[in-house]
Amino acid sequence: MDRRPSLFGRESPVCCIPTGVSFVDALAHGLMQETAGDPLSLSAITVLLPNRRACRAVQEAFLRLGASGGRALMLPRLMPLGDLDDSEVGLQGIALDFSLGEDLSDPLPPAMPNMRRHLLLALLVQKAAAATLPGGGDMSFDQAARLAAELARLLDQVETERLDFAAIRNLAPAELAEHWQLTLRFLGILQENWPEILRQEGAVDAAKRRNLLLERQARLWRERPPAHPIIAAGSTGSIPASADLIATIAGLPQGLVVLPGLDTEADDKQWAEISADPAHPQFGLAQLLARLETPPAKIWAWPHPLPDGPRRPAPPTRGRIVSAALLPAEATKEWPAIAVRLGDRAELAWRDVQRIDCRTEQEEAGIIALMLREAVAQPAPYRAALVTPDRGLARRVAAELRRWGIVIDDSAGTPLPTTSSGLFFRLIAEALAEDLAPVPLLALLKHPLAAAGMPQLEFQRLVHLFERKVLRGPRPAPGLAGLEAALTAADRLSDTDRRSIRLLLDRLTSLIAALGTWSEDLPLADRLTAHVRFAEALAARPEAMGGSYLWHGEAGEALGGFVADLHQACSGMAAIGARTYAALIAELMGGVDVRPRFGLHPRLFIWGPLEARLQQVDLMVLGGLNEGIWPGDVAIDPWLSRPMRRDFGLPALERKVGLAAHDFQQALGAPQVVLTRAQRVGGKPSVPSRWLLRLDAFLRALGLVEPVEGPSQYRGWQMRLDRPEKIQARGRPAPTPGARYRPNELPVTDIEKWMRDPYVLYARRILKLRPLDPLDQNADAADLGNLFHGILDRFLKDTPLPLPDDAEARLLSIGTQEFAQHMARPAVWAFWWPRFRQMAGWFIAEMRARQDGLTFIATESTGSLTIDSVSPPFKLTAKADRLDVQRDGRLTIIDYKTGRPPNPQDVILGFSPQLPLEAAIASQGGFDKVPTAAVAALEFWYLKGGRGGATVIPVKDPESKAVADPMTLAVDAYQGLKDLVEHFSHDDTPYMAEPRGDFGLTYNDYEHLARYDEWSNEDEA
Repeated sequence: MDRRPSLFGRESPVCCIPTGVSFVDALAHGLMQETAGDPLSLSAITVLLPNRRACRAVQEAFLRLGASGGRALMLPRLMPLGDLDDSEVGLQGIALDFSLGEDLSDPLPPAMPNMRRHLLLALLVQKAAAATLPGGGDMSFDQAARLAAELARLLDQVETERLDFAAIRNLAPAELAEHWQLTLRFLGILQENWPEILRQEGAVDAAKRRNLLLERQARLWRERPPAHPIIAAGSTGSIPASADLIATIAGLPQGLVVLPGLDTEADDKQWAEISADPAHPQFGLAQLLARLETPPAKIWAWPHPLPDGPRRPAPPTRGRIVSAALLPAEATKEWPAIAVRLGDRAELAWRDVQRIDCRTEQEEAGIIALMLREAVAQPAPYRAALVTPDRGLARRVAAELRRWGIVIDDSAGTPLPTTSSGLFFRLIAEALAEDLAPVPLLALLKHPLAAAGMPQLEFQRLVHLFERKVLRGPRPAPGLAGLEAALTAADRLSDTDRRSIRLLLDRLTSLIAALGTWSEDLPLADRLTAHVRFAEALAARPEAMGGSYLWHGEAGEALGGFVADLHQACSGMAAIGARTYAALIAELMGGVDVRPRFGLHPRLFIWGPLEARLQQVDLMVLGGLNEGIWPGDVAIDPWLSRPMRRDFGLPALERKVGLAAHDFQQALGAPQVVLTRAQRVGGKPSVPSRWLLRLDAFLRALGLVEPVEGPSQYRGWQMRLDRPEKIQARGRPAPTPGARYRPNELPVTDIEKWMRDPYVLYARRILKLRPLDPLDQNADAADLGNLFHGILDRFLKDTPLPLPDDAEARLLSIGTQEFAQHMARPAVWAFWWPRFRQMAGWFIAEMRARQDGLTFIATESTGSLTIDSVSPPFKLTAKADRLDVQRDGRLTIIDYKTGRPPNPQDVILGFSPQLPLEAAIASQGGFDKVPTAAVAALEFWYLKGGRGGATVIPVKDPESKAVADPMTLAVDAYQGLKDLVEHFSHDDTPYMAEPRGDFGLTYNDYEHLARYDEWSNEDEA
């Protein structure tokens, strides 16, 4: 005769499945054992689980156990406590309308859709802020939406705890700081208006509706106890209404409550301390047991152990170790006694727990991915899971696994804004909000979905051409007009390239024209409709309409659902601007996740802590165990202080830490466990999770003095994974292109590069590589120098000597004209223009002091000289900023510098030879319209602006401090140039990168090509 233990009819209706046992597997196995004689009786059982994910996990457990012997299996009725709906109330077959009261038979109002609720709360926040908060009238709608998300969480907490929001007025505002008084007045306005808004919408808050459904189900079962078994499994009763329903189930004739991971080893004193510590992992269960009026001593163990299989269960002693380590602080004094009781069993129990402290987040992800990849090589049904609340770590691990073609089942999914369709939709709003500024515009146009009705590859070719030829450099003026002007102003464009870019701009123009008055304030519904039309048009290709690409796949379906929900929710919303709309779209999309349905690996998983509470695999990797991640930081309530929360009746903020601790305790019961953390997060040192510190301390008490580090082989494998098998150290590059590639003509400004770093000349003049201008290029020293040079050149050409009385006014007038085209750039009017005005006064004063000794001033004069001793001859060219012809016939060569002038020692040694070489050209009569003459002085005019205006810096000997002889410097510079040209006229002469490290270039656009970081620290001795 079959004598299976019965789950019902015992003294206590509460049992537990201990830590170390897979909850869903044990539950499914036990229920099948109970009903093995009558398979149909399994379908008569109703099981209530924490949420819908737990229901799916139980379904998979029944399928995985395969205990039906190949026969069809009728599963129990599975109800989610957290997501109960009308169709699931009364599943035991009792109709809701036969004399059970009108509150049971009448339909409940629908729950307010989340999107609609978010937008209505945002409107209410705007109005309340304008009425109560200083400066609240300037709050934009997207700012209000962000605040509305926090407000919605507060409303949900109030409804979940079944509190009266009106009681918030009784929190003694007169005794609080002004900030909290303002907050209470703000919340008071919301409380007065939100119920009326719900009434007008004919809806209730989702949390309140859930409470009503749970209360209705509890009353239904109390008044008409079902004739079949009802089991509440896996819930800790953190929602008061669910705790009441669980208590109702415990009182049913065939009711049973199955708790997850109850600590059966704690004594009464420890339970008293646990009940006072919201951060303890058993705190929630302690509260539920108090609600059930059942002491822990009366809880019995689930009577159906899982059958022996390939998975070796974790020893019970491990659970005792974790429970002891996480005891409340007051109880840790009992650690020595607990350690004595555990004895030698502790080392054996902890044998399959490893800990790896990784250096960085990326290393942690790589090591975890290697462990999961290793798990795949194990024979089925071996399974492994990463458990972490860190979404960044989860995404990194998923990306690492793709190198082996493994797509892992990440239960949390991918945020919609980071998917292809979601990102495309968001980038459109951002590009339009920024008036087609280069960075957001290119981010949009380079997206794989963008095609604008053209073949996608051809469209991308045109976009890259548009970027290189037009958009690089300073930001164009806003909008399409700015792009048109930038194309018109772009020089060095071939006719073919101009026609191609024109085609692209015409496509963009037609798309944007269809948006209508996008730059004006528009109703949210109209703006969303235009946004969708633009997205479909931009995604279109010759072979199909844009919707075929935009709404394709899981991400496209999720985006379509988001747009439909938003369109339904934005009825009656006020008009908003383009920038506000872009920020609002980003805020609302952030709450939508995309979960793939197909192609996932069947034996690898990424779980959140809540999901892992009820499930178990052979290998459980607990990742992200840093303080602030797991457990997360105790969030600061933006609405209520801690005393206000306590007086209002809301639970302590540390309660979430306790729930997270329970999940951590449950996950440590897997057969094999690996604990990982990153020592540096975001480049900063991290703090280990408080649970790791507790475990370390208790393990030391057990005599396990080296439990921290797991085997280092994973770290070694991870380090070698992306490292090439052989690294050839080549040292600094020194290409030898041959004499025939030696430049035959160079300006004087390139001679300095040739002497200091020949590789730069090789890359620029021989390979003909040019650095791209940055996007949204800021005004830099080169721009400032060119602008100042142009103004001074024009002034000196237009103003004869001696200077007129209004010379400074003329210089400022020319400066105003030249600066006009740059004044839209903030750095120009905030920094450059004041510097120019300060410099202008100094310049006129310096000119008046010199003009009597001058006969002529040549500006921007071009010149050259030729070295015939090499074949082919070498030509040196120059454009001198200024040549002053003195009355004695000699010359003063002046170089304007808006940046710091060269070090005098570098000029003397020949490493900054520009002025000496210009002197050599002048002494040979090489400058146009300037007679052959000796050079009397070489000067740098440092046009720095500021209080001093500028400074004249003559070239002096750094040792004697005497002004250096210009003609001697000219002769030396010419000879040095000649030697340099002859040296590079040999085939075996290398163009070495920085042959003299101490005299390297200050600015070097080719440093990355020279692999500077690879050899710069090498010992060259």
